[in-house]
Amino acid sequence: MGIQITPSILNADLADLAGEVARIGSADWVHVDVMDNHFVPNLTLGLPVVESLAKSSALPMDAHLMIADPDRWAPAYVEAGCGSVTFHAEAAAAPVRLAREIRSQGGRASMALKPATPVEPYEELLPELDMLLIMTVEPGFGGQRFLDLCLPKIRRARALLDKHGVETWLQVDGGVSLETIERCAEAGADVFVAGSAVYSADDPDRMVAELRARAERVRNT
Repeated sequence: MGIQITPSILNADLADLAGEVARIGSADWVHVDVMDNHFVPNLTLGLPVVESLAKSSALPMDAHLMIADPDRWAPAYVEAGCGSVTFHAEAAAAPVRLAREIRSQGGRASMALKPATPVEPYEELLPELDMLLIMTVEPGFGGQRFLDLCLPKIRRARALLDKHGVETWLQVDGGVSLETIERCAEAGADVFVAGSAVYSADDPDRMVAELRARAERVRNT
């Protein structure tokens, strides 16, 4: 699989989400951060907004659920139009069952790990996933500084995925920019969430292209 860039709209103009998504036409996915002010100390978008955005954009949506009860809510985000739904391992009561339910609804099932959550306890679960998300900041707010201490975990995750021979994508989210994306790619990530780096640029779509080129340069060496 090639490099994928998934801009987060957390840092976009929330009053004009359809217009903001139109500014990143070359992106692979639109990353939608859903927060409930319980699992993380922030409150953002919910199902009605996601459903509306799905009707106004041709880009597939990747929903990152930073919520306390994903077992209950995650399948509804597939129904709302998301092509990929990510739940947190720290919040899910039955992650295997939840991943299978997301897949049965026609979505890609993804699981996220906070920076301090090790990947090794979830090794046997990896074949149940379409994507594994390694958080490189503490979830809850955009614009945070990239945590270099997560790079060894990205490498370990890549080694485990290769060990099992699965085609599970490896995503990183948090502080991804022109300065950090190459390190993430070198560690083994292939899907990159970038929020403030994209939407603080004068030309967000050009930034998407520049981020992709940086990651591909590492992949091709």
